[in-house]
Amino acid sequence: MTADADMDALLLDYASGALPEGPALAVATMLALDPRARAGYRALEAAGGALLAALEPQPVSAGLRDATLARLDESPATPLARPPSPAAGALPAPLRRYAPDGLDGLRWTRWGKSVQEAVLPLGDRSHRATLLRIAPGQGVLHHEHTGTEYTVVIAGGFSDDTGHYGPGDLQLCDPSVVHRPVADPDAECLCLGVLSAPIRGTGLVGRLVNPFLKF
Repeated sequence: MTADADMDALLLDYASGALPEGPALAVATMLALDPRARAGYRALEAAGGALLAALEPQPVSAGLRDATLARLDESPATPLARPPSPAAGALPAPLRRYAPDGLDGLRWTRWGKSVQEAVLPLGDRSHRATLLRIAPGQGVLHHEHTGTEYTVVIAGGFSDDTGHYGPGDLQLCDPSVVHRPVADPDAECLCLGVLSAPIRGTGLVGRLVNPFLKF
């Protein structure tokens, strides 16, 4: 996870429906995988419910009441998912609507010998969401950020200068973070990455690769 204050703010935005599709997908994936995060989310929901219950009732028009009830029947863009069952495969429930045929049904682009990337079809173009497969003991390009990056580990794990991240952990990076995540040596790392703006490679190799980085 990221810092507690950042995580609480992120969960509050998710609960209120304020997050765009990409970040909401990252939070939903984390909640599907991490029991601690789900417990924190339920606590925030309970606190919000208590606050609402304490408010004085206010009259509303019949039209507003009917519109609100109608919206309750609609499906949310990224619903809170239950933990995946073993029979459901490698992808947690929030990701299955973007990859209904699983990992093998995605179109993978290879970056060198150690990293593969598959773009997920978000309807909201304000963010870019991808699945990344990083070979054991290998790392992605050393890079900096021009926006916000949400990374959720689905399987395996990775480490960088900020620590180690395993299944269900969410790393939140802003432009102050420059890093090179490296997969654990004993297993492939599968993670979801959501970007609000392109990353930018650093060093000689990064400058050579930057023209090919897409958003």
